Amino acid sequence: MAGKRLPLLATGLAGGLLSGLFGAGGGLAVVPLLGRAGLEARRAHATSLAVTLPLAAASGLFYLSLGAVEPGQALPYLPLGLAGAWLGGRLLPRLRAVWLHRMFGGVLLYAAGRLLLA
Repeated sequence: MAGKRLPLLATGLAGGLLSGLFGAGGGLAVVPLLGRAGLEARRAHATSLAVTLPLAAASGLFYLSLGAVEPGQALPYLPLGLAGAWLGGRLLPRLRAVWLHRMFGGVLLYAAGRLLLA
C-alpha cells in the first residue's frame, strides 16, 4: 500500500506546485503523472480535473490576496468556459483512450510551440 501511495503523493505535490506556478494549466502536467502512477487515461484526465478545481481556487485566492488580479477580469471568460467544461465532461467518457492521448498530445505540442515562439 505504501508503495502505491508515494507516487500519488508526489503527483499531488507536483500538481499543486505547477498549478501555483502556471495556473490551472499546471493540470496538463498532472495527467501524465497520474498515468505513471497507474491510472488509466480517462480516469487520469477526470482525476486531474477534480484535483485542478481546488488547486486553481487556492492559487486564485492567493493571487487575489496579493492584488495581482482583479475579480472582474475573469468574468468575461466564465460563461463559455463553463459551457466548454460541461461539453468536455460529456465527451470524455465517449472517447477511446487512443484519441484522448492524441488530442492531449496535440494540445501539448501546440502549447509548447507557442511557448517556444513567444
